[in-house]
Formats: sequence, structure tokens, C-alpha cells
Amino acid sequence: MPRSVLRLFAIHAAVSLVPVLLLGMALAFTYRTESRDRGLAAGRAKATLLADASVAAVLDGHSLNSGLTSSELKAVRRLVDYAEHDGRVLRFRLRDLNGGVVFADDGSGLGEVVDDEALAAAGGETIALLTRLNSDSNDSGPSGDAAVEVYVPLTNANQERIGVLETYLPYGPINDDVNAALSNLYRNLVLGLGALYVVLFVISLSVSRGLRRQVAINGFMAEHDTLTNLPNRTLFLRRAEAALHGADVNREPVTIAIIDLDRFKEVNDTLGHHNGDHVLVEIARRLGAHARPNDTIARLGGDEFGVILRGLRDPSRELAALRTLIDREVEVSGLPLSLEASIGYVVAPFDGVAVDELLQHADVAMYVAKAKHLGIVRYDAGQDHYDATKLELVAQLRHAIDDGQLVLHYQPKESLTDGHVDTIEALVRWQHPTHGFLFPDSFLPLAEQTDLIDRLTDWVLARALVETNHLLVNDQPLAVAVNVSARNLSSPDFADAVIGTLRRLGMAANRLIIEITETALLADPERAASALAKLSDFGVRISLDDFGSGQTSLGYLSALPIHELKIDKSFVTDMLVNPAHAAIVRSIIDLGHNLSLSVVGEGVETEETRMMLCHAGCDIAQGFLMARPMPVDRLPEWFMARAERMVAVKT
Repeated sequence: MPRSVLRLFAIHAAVSLVPVLLLGMALAFTYRTESRDRGLAAGRAKATLLADASVAAVLDGHSLNSGLTSSELKAVRRLVDYAEHDGRVLRFRLRDLNGGVVFADDGSGLGEVVDDEALAAAGGETIALLTRLNSDSNDSGPSGDAAVEVYVPLTNANQERIGVLETYLPYGPINDDVNAALSNLYRNLVLGLGALYVVLFVISLSVSRGLRRQVAINGFMAEHDTLTNLPNRTLFLRRAEAALHGADVNREPVTIAIIDLDRFKEVNDTLGHHNGDHVLVEIARRLGAHARPNDTIARLGGDEFGVILRGLRDPSRELAALRTLIDREVEVSGLPLSLEASIGYVVAPFDGVAVDELLQHADVAMYVAKAKHLGIVRYDAGQDHYDATKLELVAQLRHAIDDGQLVLHYQPKESLTDGHVDTIEALVRWQHPTHGFLFPDSFLPLAEQTDLIDRLTDWVLARALVETNHLLVNDQPLAVAVNVSARNLSSPDFADAVIGTLRRLGMAANRLIIEITETALLADPERAASALAKLSDFGVRISLDDFGSGQTSLGYLSALPIHELKIDKSFVTDMLVNPAHAAIVRSIIDLGHNLSLSVVGEGVETEETRMMLCHAGCDIAQGFLMARPMPVDRLPEWFMARAERMVAVKT
């Protein structure tokens, strides 16, 4: 047992002894007091017996107020001589009912002040006091032995009080009996309290051991994951701090990695959380068994694990080994499952020196690995599109919506067949009070990760419909296109909200085009299909934006109510110099037409690009060549100027 534990144990034992000793002292005092009371009771009983059996027998029953007769006096003297000869009485006095002494064996007390005790006894009360012979103020001579002074009322045969017997009885024999009884009591008390202390000590020892075990268990649970028994995020962070400190002292690199399981949600949704937990436990066991003594494998939450590797300048091989362990099949309910993992990692001090910074960077690398299906990715500053300024902007965006800081600009879509414009696309801008005019790339990506995107989309949709509701070109109403995110499509009431807005404004459904990206379409295909079908049935047109940059299955194009394909501008802008991109553009146009879809070419900035799209059979062009996005109040002027140019060209 460690010395510190022994010291604490000794202190605990000493402290536990104090209440036992105090209890013993209290009991001893109580026993002593009770023994004294029993001694007085014994003296009272002897004096009462003497008064009733002896003194009253030698008196003729008259009141002592008239004194003793000669015969009574002789009889009393014989009685006193006999009692004093046996040592049963130290002093003997008879008093009348007024308390005055009428007989004293030693002649004391005659004519002295009457005691209160004597008057009380004359009234019928028996009083016993522990005192010493000659200790009263009116006594003479040296103080004698300890005695019990008793005042007993005397009565005759008719139970009439006739006087008082005052007698001093030796306390020594009584005290001996009391002390003998006390000795037995003290011995039993010591034995009992000693046994009690031992029992309490054993109980305390057992409880303290249990408490120490429970404290140890609680300490372990506070720092470890309850499912896998791996270190949790709290312990992981502390060990990361320690590893970084050691790396600074020993000048050795430290690798911090974040591991996220791919498709784990499918396991939970398909086989249930119980089987999902079984998978996590098995993977945790594999990772823990493989870890080196100085490394740390932790479960950070959900299907995310953290790794700390010390002293490896190139940790990719070790991380690849961990990924291989995860890739091995796991048998769940008789089914062999194979999962993959995405790993992002950093190496300190090269990628950072603070734990929070390193974890953020490793998280960014992990998402890059997951998005690009790369398996293992080391952090690079070019991957990080998130910074404190952008996070601050997202926090301010909520107020911007309420404070009227957002505006919409509109970009026309031109028909490549006849140059007619019947559709404009609404694009949100932020007139920030300190950062100036902000484009959506500054705040939309992060807003799409929060519920704020729902409020923003609702605002854009309602504002675009209101601003374009009465906008006419050649007496024909314009249609407006509004971009929608994956989170919007996942909302179960999104379609109903759009339909409700159209009805409230009394606007024809075919004047609204909902633009969605391939990524949004694939995020939750079932809900997306349901929402789009409801909108299409109501008359809203659907446009698939940035087509060609994602992984949309051709089956989706035929199954979903899509009316328009917008070719991703990365293919359009360089199709003049990149034959492969030009071929992709032509293929998308042919695909769209074969599916009876209208095709839009985005990013048209030169006349040559416009002509190439026209020759390829593209239906609509959109880009800076035709017009840059503009506020709604400038649209009439732009349409007028454009009409004048077209007339001039024709003439």
C-alpha cells in the first residue's frame, strides 16, 4: 500500500476514534451520575427503614413539638448506641414539626437555625444529600467522612406526622458497592466501545475501499467512452496537449488524425442502432489492439475516432494500416459488412501548434478525403475555406435578413433561337454595413450547413416573386428562377410553403423556376423527388443547375420532373480552347434534347462562346455577355436599351 494511502488511512482511523472516545466519556459521566443517585437512593431507603422500623417503634406517637418523654429518651439512646456501635449511623437527630432539634446524639444543632431540608421533611418530603460530617456552616469540629445526610418524616400508627428524623449514614460502604458496579460498567463500556470502534473501523475500511473503487470507476467513465471503453474527447484533448508539450521538448513530430466511417448511417438505418453499436465496438477493439504503447485511439463521438501518433515523420503508412483494419469485414447478425473510412490528419508543429487549431485542420482534411473519396488526406491550407471572418458573417446573416441588408440582383436568360428573354434568375447579394457589397460565395456555403438557409431561401423566394410579379416585357410576364439548397429540399413542408407563397401573391405557377444542383438532388433523393413532384404537379418548373459537375444518375433525369438542364459553366467558359469540354457540352445538349429538356449554357462571356453554343443546338445562354446581374429597378431600362439595339441591328 502506498505511503500516502497509509497516512490517509491513519488519519482516518484517528479521526474515527474521536467520536468513540467522546461517546465513552459521556457514558462514563452518565454512569457516575446515575451511581451517585443510586447511592443517595440507598441512603434514603436505609434512613426510611430506620425511621419506620426502629425510631417510630420507641416513640409513643405524640408530636415531638412537646419534646421526648424520659422513657422515649432512654429508648432512643439505646437505639442510637446500638446503631452507632454497628457503624450504621454517624449522627442521629430528632426534630419537631417546626424543624427544631429535640434530640442529638452528639448534642449538636440544639437551638440553631432551622434547615430548609428539615422544614421540607416536616411537610412530608424525604430528602437525601451527599455531604461530609461537620460540613454544614453551623457545625463545629473537623470535616468528617463522606456521608449521606437524610431527612425523613416520622409518623405514628395513624400515619400522622409527629416529627423528623435527621441521620447521617456512612457513604463508604455505599460508595464501595457503587464503585464495584461502576468498575464492571466501565469494563463493559470499554469492551463495548472497543468492539464498536473495531466494527466501525472495519465498516469504514470496507466503505472507503468501495468508494475508492467507485471513484476510480467514475474517473474512468469521465474520461472514456461508455460503449467502446476507448478514451473520450476529454481525455483525447488532454493527451494531445501532453503529446504536443513532449514534442516541443523532445523535438519529435506528433500526428493528430480524425477518422470518420463512411456509410455508417446506412448501417444504423438498415440494421438498427444495436447492430451499429456492435460495429463500433469491433472497430474500436481492432484500432485499440493495433495502437502502439505511446499512441492514443479515442472515440470522439458517433462514428468519429481520434488518433494521436508520436514520433512518426511520415504517418501515412500507420494511418493506412488503421484504415485497412476498418475495411475488414465485420459480421453483424450473420451478415458480413465492409465499411470504409475517411481520414484527415495533421503533423505538428508543421501544420499548427495548438490543439484546437490542429483538430480543426484535421477535420477539414477529413472532409476533403470524404468528399473526394481519397481515403487519407493531410491538411493543406488551400483546403480550408472556413475562417473566423466567415463564421462571423454567418452569425450576422440572421440580423441581415431582418434589417433589410439583403438585396436581389437579376440576370436575364436569352433564347439562342430568337434572342427573346422571358426568364431572369434571382441572385442574392448582401450590402454589409462594414464589409461592403458581398457576393453569395462569402456566406452561402456556411449558411447551408445551418437552419438559417431555410430562412434565407424563404426570404429570397418571397422577395423575388413580389419584385417580379408585375414585371412585363412586351406585355408578357417574366418568369423568375430561384436557387434552392439540399437542406431546403429535405424539409418536409418546403413544397407546401412554395405553393402557399404563389397562392398568396396570386402568381401563376409557371412563372417560377426552382433551380437545384446535382449535389442537392443526391443528398436525400426520396424527399427531393417527393418535393419536386409536388411542385411540378402544381405547375412550377424545375431546372437542374451546374449539370456535369456532379454524379447524377441518368435514371434520375428520366424519373424526376425536370424541365431544364443548365450546363456547368466550367465546361462552357473554356470550350473554345478545350476540345474535351466542348465535346461534353455537345453531349449534354444532345442528352437534354433526347429527354425533351431545355438546355441552358452558363458562363457565356464572349460572342464566340455564344455562337459555338448556338451551333451546338443549345436553347438558352446566360452570362456577362448578355448582362451582368442587376437590381430589379434597372431591368426595364436594360430591356428598353436591348430592344433598341435589336431594332438597330435589323435595320
